[in-house]
Amino acid sequence: MTYEEVVLSRRSIRGYLDQPVPRALIEEILTMAMRSPSSMNTQPYHFHVITGEPLDRIRKGNTERILAGEPDSREFRKGRPFEGVHRDRQVGCAIQLFEAMGIGRDDKAARQDWVLRGFRQFDAPVCVIITYDKALSDADDTVFDCGAVTTALVNAAWSKGLGCVINSQGIMQSPVVREHAGIPEDQVIMKAVALGWPDPDFPANPVKITRREVSEAARFVGFD
Repeated sequence: MTYEEVVLSRRSIRGYLDQPVPRALIEEILTMAMRSPSSMNTQPYHFHVITGEPLDRIRKGNTERILAGEPDSREFRKGRPFEGVHRDRQVGCAIQLFEAMGIGRDDKAARQDWVLRGFRQFDAPVCVIITYDKALSDADDTVFDCGAVTTALVNAAWSKGLGCVINSQGIMQSPVVREHAGIPEDQVIMKAVALGWPDPDFPANPVKITRREVSEAARFVGFD
């Protein structure tokens, strides 16, 4: 199956409205996000904000390479597959989303389409690629700082009515992303954030993923 056939055969409704996001609004959101703290004010992150034809080329290149069986070339370190309770939570999330989308266990085409959405940046009109300076690759605080600013970006976007999905699928084919986003070689590609106006009619958008209770996640020491 080609990329064009995948696009034409998509059965799902768009997760985002097909409306552009003004550059001025994105700049406002990034200004808010960049107030997040970083270790000793190193500010190691960079944002590559992509839309239009360059983003379409990334979608196409990602999808074609995945369909051709190309192994992922993610630059940011990747751990072992989840096991135990972490795997259970991952599967639980998928079950909630598949049920909302009406995707059955044996519906391989719909499941593949769902997976490919990540490589297509979830069909959002904007993608933000987060990178960090390669010179700081060995610093543990660097990835923490990038995670903090990414969370701040998402919160700022939501406060302005935009929807976001933080994902790794969109950057797993890093040569495609680096080429079409024009990312310098002295930066490491870390994450992607799909950004756009959420579609209220998209079945998965209202889903509230199950979260642990505070009592399960936190210990309080020294309190009465």
